[in-house]
Amino acid sequence: MKQGKALITFVMVLLAAALTCYLGYYVWDTFQEPFTTTYAYEYELNDSVEAEGLIVRREQVLPGAQGNLDVTRGEGEQVGLGQQIGLVYRDDQAQQAQEQQEALRMELVQLRYAIGQGGDAASAARVDEEILQALVALRSSAALNDYSSLEDQVLEVKSSVLRREYAYGADLSAVDLAARLTEMTAQYEALRAQNYDAVTRITAPVSGTFSALVDGYETLIDPDTALQLTPEGLSGLMKQPPEADRTAAGKLITSNQWQFAALVTQEEGERLARESGVTLRFASDFTQDIPMEVVRVGEPENGQAVVVLSTDHCLEQTTLLRRQTAELIFDSRSGLRVPKGAVRMIDGTRTDEETGEITQYSTLGVYVVTAGRAEFKPVEILAEGDEFYVVRSVNQDRKALRAGDEVVIRGTGLYDGKLLEF
Repeated sequence: MKQGKALITFVMVLLAAALTCYLGYYVWDTFQEPFTTTYAYEYELNDSVEAEGLIVRREQVLPGAQGNLDVTRGEGEQVGLGQQIGLVYRDDQAQQAQEQQEALRMELVQLRYAIGQGGDAASAARVDEEILQALVALRSSAALNDYSSLEDQVLEVKSSVLRREYAYGADLSAVDLAARLTEMTAQYEALRAQNYDAVTRITAPVSGTFSALVDGYETLIDPDTALQLTPEGLSGLMKQPPEADRTAAGKLITSNQWQFAALVTQEEGERLARESGVTLRFASDFTQDIPMEVVRVGEPENGQAVVVLSTDHCLEQTTLLRRQTAELIFDSRSGLRVPKGAVRMIDGTRTDEETGEITQYSTLGVYVVTAGRAEFKPVEILAEGDEFYVVRSVNQDRKALRAGDEVVIRGTGLYDGKLLEF
């Protein structure tokens, strides 16, 4: 037993010694490495502040009605005065009858088209082209995740196919088509009379941009009251859970101009007061940069201030947003990010061929590993971070610094053309 324990102890000591040797060699090899590198990559450095606030719009809530609501407008869609926004059905039966009525109406339109055509090849080719275009438009919208006109596009495809079927696909004579038209017209009128009092149309009382989201802030704040907000008042609004009207049919945004009222520190407010405009970038799914005008910076209160920004851009894309965290960007620099240790100042001399005068110069740049050798590439510093620079290449030819170049951070005795990799 003692011999077995001694063997185990010997093996453990041997493994520990091997591990120590490996780690020691790794550390020694690291310090013996003649150079270390990293990669340059594209980077955007913003001079900005972060703020939380509310999106403020001039909005009018649309009252609903008892029954089944069917909104016929898309989010962010423009609606004119008196145009239909939705339908309220008395019950499920009335909704089904309305759907049948709409299907019959569409078939009647296609039947009248078929009766008016002579069945010639040119007309058939035209209908085939319309079907193809409708399918392409539908596929393009789906690929772009744009569903604002999905219902209309689907109806267009169905309509074109029905038109093709009635006019050229079915073995129907002109007499058959006329009889079919009379029969379907009678069915349509009967459904229309039956459903006359069962459906209520909701129309737009004013023109504007439609939104289905009613969150309760519509009656709490508007562009006029936003200009009077104090830090305490805005903070209270953001903490207050608003009571939304659950029976509403949606709302209309009646002005293209909208605002973002946000809380900032007193120092940030003083800086914003000196600016005429900033770029707004929300932290939500909508990340498009929006140019904003600084319309008001309120009086500071307990180290905070309210800033009100205004714009008429991107209203249709932001109708679902309200309380948001955003970045207020004063300036933005885009270039290549490299560590500070990679940027070097190289001194040299230049001789004028005509006068023979020798002048000294200094060039700022980085060494890049190219085909195993060090290659110096001049750069210009655009912005500075804590441990990096954002730079752009001085040259635009072969010696231009590009994203993906392997830049040398640490190395001794570097010069242009030095062999680094053997």
